[in-house]
Amino acid sequence: MKSRPAETAAVSTPKVSVRNLCKTYQGRNYSEITVFEEINLDIIPEEFVCIVGPSGCGKTTFIKIIDGLVQATSGSVYVNGSEVSEPDFDRAFVFQADSLYPWRTILDNVAFGLEIKGVDRKERYPRARELIKRVGLSRFESHYPHELSGGMRQRVNLARALAVDPEIILMDEPFASLDAQTREVMQQELLNVWSNSRKTVLFITHQIDEAVYLADRVVVFSARPSTIKAEIRVEIPRPRRLSVKRSPKFLEYVGAIWNLIESDIFESVSISE
Repeated sequence: MKSRPAETAAVSTPKVSVRNLCKTYQGRNYSEITVFEEINLDIIPEEFVCIVGPSGCGKTTFIKIIDGLVQATSGSVYVNGSEVSEPDFDRAFVFQADSLYPWRTILDNVAFGLEIKGVDRKERYPRARELIKRVGLSRFESHYPHELSGGMRQRVNLARALAVDPEIILMDEPFASLDAQTREVMQQELLNVWSNSRKTVLFITHQIDEAVYLADRVVVFSARPSTIKAEIRVEIPRPRRLSVKRSPKFLEYVGAIWNLIESDIFESVSISE
């Protein structure tokens, strides 16, 4: 299976546009370390894009720059044509850790973003309840985070992100800490929620099969200093059931992406050791 540039730019105006993005930082002995350079990427409205690559290639830094949490060394990020300089409500970030407030109930956690936006209590709580129902946790509105499993807490995290009605959801390995079975269930749940909300999603993962299962397009980062090595359009029909992971076509995609990054992964492991 050959990689090829995605053909999305001609179809629609980009929701996210990344131009000539570069990030460096100061290492030991004041040496300059380049995380990634000359990254160019367009993401169209409602597209689900996954990024994979070896450890240390800057995937998390990249997605934080898109959110406005980290500043690029050079280059620009645009959302709806406007340059990003700081976080805003048009983007919601879902971290690897659930990052819920332990002293707040599930309902209060989901309503938190709306509270920050100044939405009246009479409006924000019905909205929060609707989203809690959408992620299958209606019975747990009055529970606290420590009373929920890891997978349930990540459902709350997703509901909280959706509550502020962002245009873009940025997800940084949100299922990495879950056991294998729960992770697969959460992948299916995420696709169910996405199919209803049709938000634009940028999802970071180390799991190639997770990327292929979720994405319209998989963007492959090289080893550091990273560039975009390839973009793979996943032409597997939606909706996708978990059983598709056993199909020859699915395994072909996984194998093709693994072949693209295999040498970079072994190189990154040997460097870290």
